[in-house]
Amino acid sequence: MMAALRIKRVDWLVGITVLSSLMVVWLVLTGFDAVVQFLRQLGNIGKNGYTLTNAVVYVLVTTPRRLYEMFGNAALIGGLLSLGGLAATGELTALRATGMSKLRIATSAVGVVTLLMIGVVILGETAAPWGDQQAQAMQLRLRSGNMGMTANSGLWARDGDRIINAKGSILRQVAGHDAVQLIDVRVFTLTADGQLSRFDWAKTAEHDGKQWVLDQVRSSTLDAQGVHTTTAASERWDSRLDPHVLQQSLIQPQYLPMRDLRSNMRYMESNGENPGVYAIAFWGRALYPLNVLVLVLCAMPFAFGALRSGGLGKRIFIGMLLAIGWYFLQKAMVSFGTVYGIPPLLANLLPAVVLALAAWLYFRRNG
Repeated sequence: MMAALRIKRVDWLVGITVLSSLMVVWLVLTGFDAVVQFLRQLGNIGKNGYTLTNAVVYVLVTTPRRLYEMFGNAALIGGLLSLGGLAATGELTALRATGMSKLRIATSAVGVVTLLMIGVVILGETAAPWGDQQAQAMQLRLRSGNMGMTANSGLWARDGDRIINAKGSILRQVAGHDAVQLIDVRVFTLTADGQLSRFDWAKTAEHDGKQWVLDQVRSSTLDAQGVHTTTAASERWDSRLDPHVLQQSLIQPQYLPMRDLRSNMRYMESNGENPGVYAIAFWGRALYPLNVLVLVLCAMPFAFGALRSGGLGKRIFIGMLLAIGWYFLQKAMVSFGTVYGIPPLLANLLPAVVLALAAWLYFRRNG
């Protein structure tokens, strides 16, 4: 058993070939996506002081997330191209002639992807969310000059003689649509000379489609006689904050680190709400490495097909086409699970299990 798992020179041959192809494809895909986004950002130059430098910075800080998202496609295409290249030169045939099984060759390819996946997961939990937070703050300033966002203190906005601070924000499903809910809201009302005259704190603030409503409110008014405090279960909040701007500028759940997704899930569950998009995003992130590795493993037979007949390009195209089909099938399965109450873990895991079973059956029958 240990001898079968020992790394040999042929494993290095397959691994280095896969690594070189994967890195080239990864950089090309990420670079193309970055260029497309840069061209989009050029259309924002001149709005609320948005400059060319801002556009460049926006693309740079979102590059880690693009690297994370593109890795799966790069691993699939790079793996197919590398093994296809070995097949075209006869090296794959030579490896098979020495008694190296298809599963062993495929495992060598997947081993390289696994090592890279470790770094990609770390990137997706550190630099990628940080970059998206910076990009979110830039987009918020672009859409509304009187609002800003910081990583530590949340949302800040100027609304007439009031300064608003919300420590957090989440997306909720209301009547089938996404709505922003602000959490731990503080409203500072200032006098004409800049003195604090009123302070309001609310557990949450949400726009009901017509107006903002504060929930569990505590209000303190300051005057010559002292501080006067009142409380209310909820009250109307006359604010000019644009809920659509907030929604567009909010970091999408799939871009949040798993710790933040888990925190939002617990918050919503503690309030008797369905975690919805956060649970789907959490399990999608948690199972991302498994999905990529299984997909790469299952794509390898399309490269081996060139050993028996021609048409390598056609086989690689079919392999990528099936992978794209599997991607949409997975999304459909997650959406199906959301509609019919299937747990997000099971909805995300089932496609990978089916694909892994198909790979096991193929390698068992074909060696």
